[in-house]
Amino acid sequence: MPAAPAIPQDDQALFLGIDTGGTYTDAVLWSPAPDPKGTVLAKAKALTTRHDLAVGIAGAADAVLARAGVSPSAVRLVSMSTTLATNALVEGQGGRVALVMVGFAEADLDRAGLRSALGSDPVLFVPGGHDVHGNAAPLILDELEAALGGLAPSVSAFAVCAYFAVRNPAHEIAVADLIRERTGLPVTASHELSAKLGGPRRALTTLLNARLIAMIDRLVAATEDFLAARGIAAPLMVVRGDGALVSAGFARFRPIETILSGPAASIVGARHMSGLDNAVVSDIGGTTTDVAVLDGGRPRLDPEGATVGGYRTMVEAVAMRTFGLGGDSEVGLEDGGLRPRLVLGPRRLVPLALAAHAHGAAVIDALERQLRAPNPGRLDGRLALRTGVPDRLAAGLSGAEEKLYATITATPQPLDRLLTSNAQIATLNRLVARGLVHICGFTPSDAAHVLGRQDNWDADAARMGAALFARRRDGRGAPLEADAEAISARVLRALTRRSAEAILETAFAEDGLEGPQTVAHALVQRAVDGINGIAQLSVSLDRPVIGLGASAPLHYAGLDVLVGNGCIVPEDTDVANALGAVVGQVRVSVEAQVSQPREGLFRVSSPQGIRDFGDEDAALAEAERAARDVLATRAAEAGAESFEITVERDVRAATVEGQRSFIEAVLTATATGRPRIGR
Repeated sequence: MPAAPAIPQDDQALFLGIDTGGTYTDAVLWSPAPDPKGTVLAKAKALTTRHDLAVGIAGAADAVLARAGVSPSAVRLVSMSTTLATNALVEGQGGRVALVMVGFAEADLDRAGLRSALGSDPVLFVPGGHDVHGNAAPLILDELEAALGGLAPSVSAFAVCAYFAVRNPAHEIAVADLIRERTGLPVTASHELSAKLGGPRRALTTLLNARLIAMIDRLVAATEDFLAARGIAAPLMVVRGDGALVSAGFARFRPIETILSGPAASIVGARHMSGLDNAVVSDIGGTTTDVAVLDGGRPRLDPEGATVGGYRTMVEAVAMRTFGLGGDSEVGLEDGGLRPRLVLGPRRLVPLALAAHAHGAAVIDALERQLRAPNPGRLDGRLALRTGVPDRLAAGLSGAEEKLYATITATPQPLDRLLTSNAQIATLNRLVARGLVHICGFTPSDAAHVLGRQDNWDADAARMGAALFARRRDGRGAPLEADAEAISARVLRALTRRSAEAILETAFAEDGLEGPQTVAHALVQRAVDGINGIAQLSVSLDRPVIGLGASAPLHYAGLDVLVGNGCIVPEDTDVANALGAVVGQVRVSVEAQVSQPREGLFRVSSPQGIRDFGDEDAALAEAERAARDVLATRAAEAGAESFEITVERDVRAATVEGQRSFIEAVLTATATGRPRIGR
């Protein structure tokens, strides 16, 4: 057994990293000494308690402090990553939001997937907005003022997007101020999140941000309450989707920037633990598998913005592919076929083993009753319970949704007793999508319990759930498998196989071959399965895989054969996210633009407003000054103690008949530095 790491004295800096995932909350206590890479002093896990996030956070953080034998007051920095925002978008969850579009028409909802993302949430169209040079159209707020009183009680936040707000945010600011004054609810304005053109996609990003505010606010508040209760007077940081750290206060109003936070932290942690500059990083959690490429020691970023849950946002983040595949993925069957293929995810279920561990007889009794039935039922092995979110988040339910929600309690109830008609299945799914209800069912985590490869929850419930699934009928009318062990082994094989496909799909996409059809091609399938005839087929990665996640040692054991390269699972793979959260840096950026509305007039658009100049060089100098000034403030707000600023100029000009003609310029100022630590 390796020697325990040396415990630092109280006057040495200790960093506490926390990762709140869909199933587990991880914690790690790290010291930057004595090893040049630092030392993991202790690590721990606790179940994520969605109804009260403070419980899971306290469970994991208290455990690492106790194992390291240090006083909480020795902690000088707390940093956390989270998959909550990512999972919410993948599962279609979030609060009900009102979208206010200034200067747009209803036809704009059909662009960038905005109408689909909006769903049944309300949208208001307000006359106003600006042109590409920042000139304003008349802003008319009468209809908005009249509607606010009726809207406010049915939504949790507002999202505001104005036409060309990135060139002049005045109308967004006016609308946001009015909404805050009249409703007191959180408001997200699009110019605060992105300086890029493309109104509908910016509106989509703003809408998703507003949906996530309540969720991230609960996470930050829960963490702050824990720190205060333990007497930890240390700054609290949050990992963004590009791997950078920002202060909790900064993240509270920009929760969309925490999508892919957990995966981004995991890449930082993977690089730190493995020392590899080039690798494919695959992080398997309870709800999702996140795959990214490490190139030259840095994660590749997505220049087009992060795609999560099928939506392309304007959030700069790691070029991460998120698949609805994890230890808690729903296990289902492909429609049709004599021997239907197993389908995993994308929805997360509460594993039966976990549900029985938490609720005991309520789960066991239902499973035993269903096993005694002579024939399998279509709802066997499925139960429902409330998630425990605040009642205000249940606002805006339809009559059918409200009626069914009233019958669901905090204790799991079997669906074959809870639902009285087929129509209620769709109603239940809508409640799940709103984040109000959890479904319990058979998952790969249950399969691992059945085969003795996981033992932290109730193995008896897992076995009963597996037996119920095994006796489901295939296209020939025969049971799927002979017993619980056989179906469990099949599920775990399917998860490893699907993991390999996710990794290869990511690699193909990085090589310019986009889409799941690349991996689905018959030749690729034969190569992965090692099926050869006269034609000898193979597929392999040019770099190893770093497998992350608590279940990576189990699910990635046979991965190397499928991807044609090695698979490294680091010693602290189970807390890679939490470790990555404390070894990162603060990084924020600000953009300013210079345009030419007419010959001889150079207009600077920056977060400080609009200024006109008669000289190009003077305009560029002003743009840089404004960007640096705003950036210095934002870097301090983001929690940087000291930082360096770099400025990139992208000046676009054309030469016609020997004459240079200025088109536009974009200046991007970036501040990078270490986070403030407590004294």
